[in-house]
Amino acid sequence: MNEKEKLLLLSQGSNEAFEHMYYLYSGKLYNFIMKLTQGNNHVAEELVQRTFIKIWEQQEKVDPEKSFLSFLCTIAKNLLLNDYEHEAVRFIYAEYIRKSENLRYDNVTEKDIDRKLLEDLIDQLTEDLPPRRKEIFVLSRKYGYSNKSIARKLHLSESTIETQLTKSLAYMKDKLKYYSSYVIFLYMFFYF
Repeated sequence: MNEKEKLLLLSQGSNEAFEHMYYLYSGKLYNFIMKLTQGNNHVAEELVQRTFIKIWEQQEKVDPEKSFLSFLCTIAKNLLLNDYEHEAVRFIYAEYIRKSENLRYDNVTEKDIDRKLLEDLIDQLTEDLPPRRKEIFVLSRKYGYSNKSIARKLHLSESTIETQLTKSLAYMKDKLKYYSSYVIFLYMFFYF
């Protein structure tokens, strides 16, 4: 049986085909991950297992006409990037808490710290907006002006204000996704 036939069987849920593909490709995937992680064999071993688990869970996505090794490497790379993103968020959060603890607030809760962290991130992202969009965003989100009030104040139409706010929020969401789903959850919780 050739590889395409095995991949077709795998996409239909065959245990035997899965085992065959694991045997055939786990070593190649391991070597690929070792290069990405600069020789971290623990991470490479774990990612090989997680990648093949994902293959088994999404076996219907296996396309016999496409390179299986490329499919495996893409999944492994995405898993690794997600891990790195989560580590970066944990590090940023830990640093932020450490710095906040230095301020020695008596009644600061974790929710207050989360909110302050999110506000700081949004303030940083707000600085990158075009000047007029930034002004509209600040008036709306920071000072609580209605779209109608902003339109009157800036001599613009309400639809222009809505469009600019939509673009601002899309930009924020896009940038915040790099700070993990946890930060996005906080963003939606506090600002919607």
